[in-house]
Amino acid sequence: MKKMLLLSALLVLSTASVSAKDWTDIRMASEGAYPPFNEIGANGALKGFDIDIGNALCAEMKAKCTWVKQEWDGMIPALMARKFDAIVASMSITEERKAKVDFTNKYYASPVVLIAKTGLPLRPELASLKGKKVAVQRGTVADNFATKYWDGKGVEIVRYGKQDEAYLDLKSGRVDATFADYWEAYGGFLTKPEGAGYGVLGEQLYGKNAEERAVIGEGIGIAVRKKDQDLKAQLNKALAAVRANGKYEEIRKKYFTMDIYGD
Repeated sequence: MKKMLLLSALLVLSTASVSAKDWTDIRMASEGAYPPFNEIGANGALKGFDIDIGNALCAEMKAKCTWVKQEWDGMIPALMARKFDAIVASMSITEERKAKVDFTNKYYASPVVLIAKTGLPLRPELASLKGKKVAVQRGTVADNFATKYWDGKGVEIVRYGKQDEAYLDLKSGRVDATFADYWEAYGGFLTKPEGAGYGVLGEQLYGKNAEERAVIGEGIGIAVRKKDQDLKAQLNKALAAVRANGKYEEIRKKYFTMDIYGD
């Protein structure tokens, strides 16, 4: 009996050691079309806030970090197909996505906002937007919110594969406004020369009730496969470390003058 108990204990320990993977080589994915969070540099490599955060986490974990460029529409399917191990692409933590993947703790928070020519009487509200064309990036929180609350109710939602394409059509007058992540709009459009004359119209939306908050999400996190709980735990530990040692703030100040982490 004692031998059987000892054998069982050894099997449990052996199984635990096998299941707890040591993540020393991590493939991270980003889009490369969402400045200043992720974009393609002159050398063809991914760069931006997301990339710097991912690299800082890998350095803290003493892991080799390899970046994979992935179109936004296929992000979660490609993660599930094991084309990479983690999505670091400014992905909002929403109830819909949590049904498919797990997320780390947030690494920043952002409301969604309506961007249009300053001075126009537009607000991110159904009554204000009736008869207007509103651009969104397909598959984003902004798209999900606009689809749920405005689409088919007198507002024409125009969807784009990349947020930059929405800004181009806004500038050309093909759409009346674009609905997007605030910090992306701030760093990727409003503070650039091409954003002159445009601004945030109306309030920043974090969700006025539980239903809206479920669509907008709980902040921006890193997505991993549900079975990779060890990777999630190691990323969370590394994120807490870079927040505590000042590395996070060093990266944040490179892109933004204001806090983007939130409460």
